[in-house]
Amino acid sequence: MKLIRYLNARREIEFGIQHPDHVERLAGDPLAAGGIRPTGETATVAKLLAPLVPASILCIGLNYRHHAEECGSKIPEFPVLFMKGPNTLQNPGDPIRLPTQLASDAVDYECELAVVIGKTAKNVSREHALDHVLGYTCANDVSARDWQLRKGGGQWCRGKTFDTFCPLGPVLVTTDELPNPNALRIRTIINDETLQDWNTSDMIFDVPALIEFLSASTTLLPGTVILTGTPHGVGQAAKPPRFLQPGDTVSIDIEAIGRLSNPVELEESPPV
Repeated sequence: MKLIRYLNARREIEFGIQHPDHVERLAGDPLAAGGIRPTGETATVAKLLAPLVPASILCIGLNYRHHAEECGSKIPEFPVLFMKGPNTLQNPGDPIRLPTQLASDAVDYECELAVVIGKTAKNVSREHALDHVLGYTCANDVSARDWQLRKGGGQWCRGKTFDTFCPLGPVLVTTDELPNPNALRIRTIINDETLQDWNTSDMIFDVPALIEFLSASTTLLPGTVILTGTPHGVGQAAKPPRFLQPGDTVSIDIEAIGRLSNPVELEESPPV
């Protein structure tokens, strides 16, 4: 199934199944104990939302071989983990806002496959890891490189956790439709120019390995989102660097999932 989360005509949040010619309204919540039930009713989608509100956002750095090479980094022995706050979530079609209070002129794009955990996972083996996955969606791990690398005190979180820095969507594709997450073409397109174009098969740690590692001695709750890393072609590595600018439209396109697009604008100045 291709699940969406949306506002209906009464501005209520609902879930639906995206069919080729319509959206079917669902009752319930895919992450709740009762799950979802088909209604047979055609939904009225007033606004598309991110497919879920994450319980947490776990992110993996340097997880594509060619990206590690373009960064001049050694292949990591273990997955490199950092986190984003829930404030970073952004809907499809809503703007990525370049920070102005802690200003950055080095905001970068990163196309990523996002894994959504559907049932509680702890100490899961790689053989059973995908049994705990609800589905997959597109993500953009937006990153202010100056705050990530020079001004963040050696930690990545400051440059990764500004508001709107984690767009998700447009749909969540369940595992029955996408049995192998490590064989997907993944791209970033900015203003019709393709800047990243690779395949999830280049991951150093594949999706089952990531779930095994992240769930070790750690409970992954339903709704946990795992960003699995980005391929080569990021703006920081371009010559000259290519960072996001107001007026850009950045799209993340993943085979079998779809395209997540967001305009780019400056953050509004705070009240004087």
